[in-house]
This record gives sequence, C-alpha cells and structure tokens, in this order.
Amino acid sequence: MSKTAKWMIVMLAAVLLIVFTPLVVLRDADFGGSDDAGSEMVEEITGEAYEPWAVPVLEQFLGGELPGEVESLLFCVQTGIGVGVIAYGFGYLAARKKYALAAGKGQPGAAPVPSAEQVAAKEAKP
Repeated sequence: MSKTAKWMIVMLAAVLLIVFTPLVVLRDADFGGSDDAGSEMVEEITGEAYEPWAVPVLEQFLGGELPGEVESLLFCVQTGIGVGVIAYGFGYLAARKKYALAAGKGQPGAAPVPSAEQVAAKEAKP
C-alpha cells in the first residue's frame, strides 16, 4: 500500500471519528443552530426578547417566511456556485502553470515554443 493511500485512510478515519463522536457521546444533546443560541444569549443578558434589525429580502417580497425546503435549496445553490468559482480558480492556476512549463518559461535553459507566425515565416523561407 502506498504512502498516499495510508494517509487517506488515516484522514478518513479521523473525519469519521470527528463526525460520529458527538453523536455517540452526547446522545440526548440538543444540537441547535447558532441563531437560536445567539438570540437566547441576548435575551438572557438584556432581559428582553431579541428583535431582528432587518427583514430578509425574500421574506419581505413574498410576504411571509420561506419554507425550509426552499431555504435549503437556496443554500445548496449558493454552495454550488461557491464550489464552482473555487474549482475554476484552481483549474485556471493549474492550467496556467502547465502551459507556462510547456512554453519553456518554467524550465531553465528550455527554448520557448515558437508562435504560429514564426513557424509560418520559417517555412516560407527557401
């Protein structure tokens, strides 16, 4: 087994341990969101119920709260767009490096690749 495969197995085991340990150790725990915890803390400190400063644009436009499914869909779309942007950036950087090496820019002493005009001019000479 290669060193990379061993490393991947160790990392996968670590991720599984991190994910499932809280579920096993804290069986009856309430895993609430940070919004709930924040509003509860504000209420505990000030003694008054927390009131949001602004209303979400879509809730104001639709005249009510978004269903949970729609909210999850919008979150997934936002995540997909973010992943696409990051993947494009990594692909661009990898391709830029690859083509720079192919052109001889990254290798010491390598001759640059001639352009199409240079090749055509060279072939035109008798």
